[in-house]
Amino acid sequence: MRSCLTTLIAVAAPTLCLGGAKRMTPEERIALVLRETQPLKFPRGERLPLYVWPALDPPGDEAQAEATLKALDARGIAACASWHPGKNQPQSLERALRVSALQKRLGLQVNINANACTYSICDGSEATAHLDADGKSFFDTSSEGRKLGCPFRLQHRYAAMKEQVDFFCRAYREKGVEPSFVFADWEIDGPIEWNGGWDAARRCTVCRKSIPKVGDFLEFQRAYRRVRSEIQRECYASVVLKHFPKALVGNYGVYPHGGWRYWYDYFETDPPEGCPVKMDQRAPYRPWPHEFEGCGYTFAMPVVYTWYRIWSWYDWPQDDYRWFYALLLEASAAGQAAPAGLPVITFVHHTTTSPPKEPDPAVKQFSSDAYQELLWHMLLRGHDTFFLWCPETEIAQEIRPLHETWAAALEFREFLDKGEPVTFGVPKQPGPVVSALRLGPRLLVRRTDFTDAREPVALAVGGKTVAVPRAEGKCQVLTLPE
Repeated sequence: MRSCLTTLIAVAAPTLCLGGAKRMTPEERIALVLRETQPLKFPRGERLPLYVWPALDPPGDEAQAEATLKALDARGIAACASWHPGKNQPQSLERALRVSALQKRLGLQVNINANACTYSICDGSEATAHLDADGKSFFDTSSEGRKLGCPFRLQHRYAAMKEQVDFFCRAYREKGVEPSFVFADWEIDGPIEWNGGWDAARRCTVCRKSIPKVGDFLEFQRAYRRVRSEIQRECYASVVLKHFPKALVGNYGVYPHGGWRYWYDYFETDPPEGCPVKMDQRAPYRPWPHEFEGCGYTFAMPVVYTWYRIWSWYDWPQDDYRWFYALLLEASAAGQAAPAGLPVITFVHHTTTSPPKEPDPAVKQFSSDAYQELLWHMLLRGHDTFFLWCPETEIAQEIRPLHETWAAALEFREFLDKGEPVTFGVPKQPGPVVSALRLGPRLLVRRTDFTDAREPVALAVGGKTVAVPRAEGKCQVLTLPE
């Protein structure tokens, strides 16, 4: 088994010499993950693992796959097997079951990438189209050119979408393999209120009949998101949970929050005229309905990415705080809104996300040190673990700071397991930022400074106040006064 692992790690080197000229093989991606991480110094216990997109679908024969799974688990990293419906569905099932059965045999969590099973409810057929006043069909193609139809003409697609998920669930249940974690990345499909979505709805006779106040953006948005939640519940979440009631099931970007979204996905344009926004310097935060509650999901999946436009929203000379501020706003809203007992598994990405072909040289990359500080604050504000997404050209630079921080946090596993976040504030100006978990009279505290301030920060906790001194790059365990 040792020789299998040694070979696997070594196989990363040839592709790196090509400078990204060709796509990496699954062996090379996983080898790079293993090469850039180390076995855990502190035990993970029952805490959720770290999820890493490049660790999808471990390849090789049984001996190599077993060596890979063990090596990843020693680092606290979970591998996921992918479900792919369509003409290659039988082969996909066979490959996925091979990995999942091995995970079960090794006593590991069984993890599933069900993303392919969630596409596409908007299949481009005439029966899904919007209808204009003359009865002519049309589609909203403003989101990456996808043919998005009328949300109120999609119900006939539910059965086929359910079956894409149910096929794999039935096969897993028949084999006695129970998934513990199932995720999707379903985003550019179904009802979308952004880009040209509202214009399409106002032109569509079916949308106008279904949304009496379609001219009110918030009414329109709530109606679209209700259908979006219904699709996710009926075609995905409830199907998995019918077979595996204990499974963690969720989707990219769907989570409890405070009513606002502080980021824009790569395909989303600025809000249309008539959409109320909350301005913060040049940042237009968008209203967001509470869609998570209608999806039936059993874990939350916030998104904390360094979207390119974020840096230019703010005027602070501290480049890092431009990133840190917006990302911590989003992370704090998600952590604060998540009910007790709901796992928060957050998609993260450090390298500037979705830049244009010719980015403005004034836009500075979020530093690795400040990114790691952000991860610490997220853990101390209710986030349970992370899910790394990144292009393969970024694997090494992404996995190193993430894994290093996540693994170091396990030293404080007692606080992470049992502690309660005590603050979610995000300073409006660069300065000290404090997060903490309370466990009885003790506090696990992280203080990050964006100025030269040296004086202690007063942190109010349950009617008491504790002074938090500056401590560069360290967590502190403090005791509340009696």
